[in-house]
Amino acid sequence: MAQITLNTLDARKGEGRRFAMVTAYDASFAAAAAGAGLETLLVGDSLGMVVQGRGSTVPVTVDDMAYHTACVRRGIEGGDHRPLIVADMPFGAANAPDQAAANAARLMQAGANVVKIEGGAWVADTVRHLAERGMPVCAHLGLTPQTADMLGGYRLQGRDEAAAARIREEARLLEAAGARLLLLECVPDALGRAVSAAAKVPVIGIGAGPATDAQVLVLHDMLGLGEGRKARFVKDYLAGRGSIMEALRAFGEEVRSGAYPAPEHCYG
Repeated sequence: MAQITLNTLDARKGEGRRFAMVTAYDASFAAAAAGAGLETLLVGDSLGMVVQGRGSTVPVTVDDMAYHTACVRRGIEGGDHRPLIVADMPFGAANAPDQAAANAARLMQAGANVVKIEGGAWVADTVRHLAERGMPVCAHLGLTPQTADMLGGYRLQGRDEAAAARIREEARLLEAAGARLLLLECVPDALGRAVSAAAKVPVIGIGAGPATDAQVLVLHDMLGLGEGRKARFVKDYLAGRGSIMEALRAFGEEVRSGAYPAPEHCYG
């Protein structure tokens, strides 16, 4: 049985081999993504919108995240390929180190291998606190949906040099604090390239250009579900294909080959 681990992803970065991540919220789609060979699954608090029908991620609770993480874990048990599972710490779950440790423990007991925390320099002490207690962290920088109102909405981050320099420094601080993965959302290509080149840990991009070590998409976006205006980085992988499994395989193949993201999916 092939279990993807953090060491697997570190080796991929060292070898210059990209890997793919997709969100998953239930056992069936987790099993499909594993069967398609995707290396990592994100139990995202995006479930608040795409599963619960809410207007943002803010109402999602730790109980919600633990429930869906357990579902995803059960979906990949017993398979020949077991992706690494990353679970979001929802809004308010990591405001203090001890609180974060208790909530991270719940998500890991539910089946997560890594917990993801949104925030910049202010979460460095929390990342360190978790890392010292054997709880691997993925730090999320750039556009952070839980605090989108503070950022002026869902918009490109790191546009000017001062903002880009701040994100580069926050990435450095969070890695030094013990983050094992970085996720970079909705930033110019050049910033995605700079953060990925400087980081020793794998950098996962979503709207962060083609130079990151991995790419992630929300499952419902990559299957062409949902209404309204789509972000530039979204690609419908079900269009022109006969099954969800084919769409998932195509996404993984395009990420690994570098075909995705294409220039039209990027912020120059």
